[in-house]
Formats: sequence, C-alpha cells, structure tokens
Amino acid sequence: MQSALSVVYITQEVCVSRREFSVAGEYHYRRSSPTRWIISHLIRYKFLLIVFFVLAIGANVGFSSVSALTGAAFNAVLLGPQGYPQLVIIALVMLGLVLLNGCVDLGARFASQQLGERFARDAREELYISLLGKSQTFHNRQRVGDIMARAANDMSQLRDMVVPGFDLIFDSFTSLTVILTFIGVLNWRLLLVPLIFTALFFLALRHYSRKLNPVANKMRAQFGVTNSVLNEAVAGVEVVKATAQEEQEKHKFTENATLYRDLFVQNGRIQGRYLPTLILGVFLALGFLHALYLLSQHQISLGTLVAFMGLMVNLRFVTYMSLWTFNLVQLGIAGSARILNLMKEETELDENEGGYNKSIDGEIVFEHVTFGYGATPILKDISFRARPGQTIAIVGQTGAGKSTLTKLVNRIYDVQAGRVLIDNVDVRDWSLDALRSQISTIEQDVFLFSRSITENIAYGLGQKADRAVVEAAAKDAQAHDFILNFKDGYETEIGERGVTLSGGQRQRIAIARALLTDPRILILDDSTSAIDSATEDEIQKAIRRLLQGRTTLLITHRLSQIRWADHILVLKRGTLVDQGTHEVLMERCDTYRRIFSHYDSTVPATAAGGE
Repeated sequence: MQSALSVVYITQEVCVSRREFSVAGEYHYRRSSPTRWIISHLIRYKFLLIVFFVLAIGANVGFSSVSALTGAAFNAVLLGPQGYPQLVIIALVMLGLVLLNGCVDLGARFASQQLGERFARDAREELYISLLGKSQTFHNRQRVGDIMARAANDMSQLRDMVVPGFDLIFDSFTSLTVILTFIGVLNWRLLLVPLIFTALFFLALRHYSRKLNPVANKMRAQFGVTNSVLNEAVAGVEVVKATAQEEQEKHKFTENATLYRDLFVQNGRIQGRYLPTLILGVFLALGFLHALYLLSQHQISLGTLVAFMGLMVNLRFVTYMSLWTFNLVQLGIAGSARILNLMKEETELDENEGGYNKSIDGEIVFEHVTFGYGATPILKDISFRARPGQTIAIVGQTGAGKSTLTKLVNRIYDVQAGRVLIDNVDVRDWSLDALRSQISTIEQDVFLFSRSITENIAYGLGQKADRAVVEAAAKDAQAHDFILNFKDGYETEIGERGVTLSGGQRQRIAIARALLTDPRILILDDSTSAIDSATEDEIQKAIRRLLQGRTTLLITHRLSQIRWADHILVLKRGTLVDQGTHEVLMERCDTYRRIFSHYDSTVPATAAGGE
C-alpha cells in the first residue's frame, strides 16, 4: 500500500511539470522539498544505505567496546597475579576487535562513498535532463554563469553533504547512542551527566543550525551571482577589450567577490561561537566528579570509572564532527534548494509524447496568429499559407518580427492567439520530437560545438553518420574544399562556438548539417549573409536542387533569393501588410518597394551585379 501511494504521489508531482524532453524509463524523484528530494535520491540505493547503517553501527559498537574492555583490564590488574590470565584474554579480544573494527569501518566508508558519488551523478543527470526539457523562453531568462554554478559547485556541495556530511553525522549520532547505552550498562547512575549533556548539545545544535541556514543560503546565491559576472566577462571579452572597460569589469567582479567573502567570514563567525565544544569540556569535568563520588560511595569500581571516562572522552568525536558536518549539510541543503528551484521552474511547452507523429508533407498555415514575449505583441493577426515545396520569403525592416514568425513553426515559442498548422494539424498537437526532427533551421548566428567538423555536420542525425554522406553534404554546401585545407581535414577540432572558423565557414558547415538531416521544412534566417556572392551562388544552386518538394521559409536581404521565392510576406511592425509574388508586390505595395529599394542600395556592387 505504501509503495502504491508513493507511486501516486510521485506521479502527481511529476505530471504538473511540462517539459520538451524526457528519457524513457527515467527515474522520478520527489521534488516537493529539498529534504524529500535528497531522501528520494538516497533511498534509490536501499542496499547501500542498509549496508552503511549496519556497518556504521557495528563499527561504533566495536569502538565503544574497546573503552569498556579497558575498564575491565583495570579491574583485572587490581586482582594482581590472579587477574593476569583474564588480562591476556582481554588483550587478545581487544586486538581482535581493533582489527575487525578496522575492516567494518572500511566497509562503511566504502558504502557511504559509493552512495555519495551515485547521488551526485544522478542529481547531475536529473538537472541536465531538466535543462534540456526547458523551453527557449525559460533559457532566455537565465544567466549561464548562475546555471553553471548550480550544475558544478552546488552539485559538489551535494556530494560533500552526503560524504563526509551525512556519513559523519550518522556515525557520530550512532556513536552517541552507543556510548549512552554502554554507560547505562556499566551503571545506570552514571547516565545523569551524559544525558544532561545530550539535552544541552541538541539545544545548542538547533540554535547553531538556525543561525547557519540563512547565511548558507546567501552564500550559495552570491556564489551564483559572482560566477555569472565572471562568465559574462569571459564570454564578452572581445567587447570588454574593444571598449577598454577592463577596469569596470574588474570593479564589478571585485564587488561581488567581496560580498561572497563577507558571507564566508560571517559563516566562520557563527562556527567560532559553536557552544557544544565548551559544553563538552564542562561536562567532562562534571562527569569525572560524579564518577569519583560514586566510586567513593563504593557504587562503582575503579575499572568502571576508567571505562566511563573513556566513553565520555569519545563524545569529543560527536561534538567536534557536528561543527564541521552541519556546516556541510547546511551548504548542501542550500545548494539542493537552488538546484530544485531551477528544475521546478515552469516551462511553457510540453513534448506531447503521444501527439501526432507522421512524416511531414510541408504545408504551413498561419491562422490569425498573435504572439509577444510580454504584454506587447510582436506579431499581430498574421495569416498566410505555404503549400508543400514552396519557398516563402519573409521581408521587412529590422524588428518587424521575421525571425519570431519562423520560431512559431517548430514551436520554439507557442502562439498566444490563433493557430499554426502543419499538414492541417495544429503544431501544439504534434509530438514535439516528430515536429522538430523534420524541420531544420539555419540562422545567421551559427552555433557550432567544440567537436570535430564531422561531428558538427552529423549532429542532427543523433548518431555517427557515414563519412561519405557527411562529405556529400559538405560538397553540396560548398564546404568540402576549405575543410580539406585544414591539417586534420574532417577530424579538425573547432573552438567553442566555432570561433576558429570564419563566419562564412561556420554558415557552410551549418548548411551541410541541415542538408544531412533531410528536412521536410527548412528555415533559412539570413543564413548566407557572411558568404561572398560567388560562393553563395554555388550554395543556392545546391539548395534549390536538393530542396525540391521541401517547404522553405526564407529570411534574407539578398535580392536574388527574394526574386526566386514562390511567395513573399511583407512584415511591418509585426503586421503582415501584404503578400504575393515579387511582380505583384512591386506593383501594389509601397512598403515592399521601399524595402526592396533599401536592400538594393545596401548590396555591394559586386553582389548587385550578380543579382
């Protein structure tokens, strides 16, 4: 029954979150609170947990047994020669206990280390899958540096929270329980001082945790901000240097790093006021005095007093470890809260796994579509139809909404009013994977991964493509020749975002990547802007030959491309002011004539001659 309720609970928790990507057979964790999330991760490995618990308890029992046997050894010594045989037996038992205890403790540490590493790995995987499933709107709101801080540093805090954090906390509190049990077995009267210490210890620990928690949360948040500032400065170092703003960036980073340092110092001050260490010193003295009193009353033996003090001294481990481990736990919980908040943040789109899943013919219909990123609409009441195989050119001044319109086709964003249909099916009813896998987009700002050229071209296939197929796509995109000029050819590793390539080279690799996926719909967003006219002519020939029967949405400033489009959309401030062929629009649309005239005047002489 409990298992069934857990499944229902987890299912309810998961169903409220929409996402664009999920993994088959994915393990779902409870996300209602950081504590439940952590526990749900740990209980996934019940066997390791049980092994750790059993071995940790066994190790502490063995450790406390040594103190108890030390007291028995004192009693044997007091017996004189008659106690020597007993002393030998005690010594042998202690030796066996120490050896066994070492093996048991090693097993406990191994189990806890395995648990911590698996927790960290699973949490990273869960966060990564969650980020992949978030919408573009979500990612537009995020600061990359802060996300990286959560994915790297906060994740490390999670691992440290389990090992050595939870490991030593469980070990120390097990030790406390075992010590109290052994003291009670020695003589129940000796429990008075340890029990009072335990009560005061927990009160002081509660006060310590309450003081530490808000500072730990601020520390993790400030680390994310500091990391974001660093990431932005490094990513935009070209702008920083071009504008000579190194001093401004240095000041900004120093200011945030100082705030983080101050919080770290505040954290240290709280640890410096840790009361249990002082309380322990006082109660060790009180415990010794109490034991001496019981000895003077002949209620305990000298060996019992020695064993008692040995057990009391063992409380140092509990006390001193709690200072360090509770700090680790508070930082880990603060980090888990930041990670959980990121994963729980709502995304606008859902993968619609059971949605429409067919091969796309290529018909695109916009029915009274309105969309905006906020309260102000970017696109207003847009309606048009693209038949399968048609090339639709979209023209308009900067900010007219051209790129935004194309992002509604593959559901990077969802419309706020109206409908976008592909093959007479609303894009929101399509399986997101089926929809996007049949649509390729080539943008002006091309993103390439820091991998080989072959991997970048074959990326859209989701697997290692045949070399001949990759080369064929590169030849069609006019990229083959310049690739062979590199020392390692197709195995050349390119820098992050393709910074080691020119703009034209990056765009040609992106075109090859798009052609290799055999898209049913192709979106070209000013994708040949960084290519010279001679190369562009060759690329356009390849694209026109290879895209027979495919629908193309084309945003371009190239007059030749606009002319050979089957249909042209004219956008002005988010409104579709006219549509038709080039000849029709030149006759009746003043806006189109002005745009066309503007494009014509901005085309270089060498390019204009070709157009």
